[in-house]
Amino acid sequence: MSRRLTPRGAERRRALLDTAARHFATDGYHPTSVAAIVDDLGVGKGVFYWYFDSKDDCYRQILVDAQRSLRAVQRDAVADEHDPARRIDAGIRASMHWLADNRHLFALLEQARTDERFAPLVRRGEQQMVADTLPHIRAGIAAGLLRREDPELLAVAILGVTDALARAVVLQAGDGPDAGAAADRAAEAAISFCRRGLLVDEADPRSERTPA
Repeated sequence: MSRRLTPRGAERRRALLDTAARHFATDGYHPTSVAAIVDDLGVGKGVFYWYFDSKDDCYRQILVDAQRSLRAVQRDAVADEHDPARRIDAGIRASMHWLADNRHLFALLEQARTDERFAPLVRRGEQQMVADTLPHIRAGIAAGLLRREDPELLAVAILGVTDALARAVVLQAGDGPDAGAAADRAAEAAISFCRRGLLVDEADPRSERTPA
């Protein structure tokens, strides 16, 4: 549903999305009712349906907003870095810290992967992140910093490694004081793995370093 919102309306909609996201992450999508969401905010169901067509609509918007937020953090992290390999490093670090800071949204994205109603939306977001990563990989290859492999496959590999380590380390760490350290540990592991697999190996006959 698309409406022109006043600042107060936008704030109310944001509060509904944030409250719904917490419920969905904690209790699961199906057990969470619209009544539970609006009761937390002290409003009626009519307020919810003014902003969203359905619970599905609300959930989809949470997923879309989460992916946009993650991509914005990634863009900001690489904006001032000229070295394409370091841009990839910075993007990985930013991703891990966003996931650590927004574990409930990370959990929702993981849940959505297994639901046929929402999985296509998550996949589209992942495809967009692959597209966002491609220019940095192509620039790295052109500069002789990265292996001359299929850039799209390398982008998928980077995102796959990052996602797998985030699930194994960040998602399992919880929201406690160790969350930031877990994000750092996962980021450095992902960067180390990707660099050893991506950076030019002088002994590899396939490697061709471009003259400076």
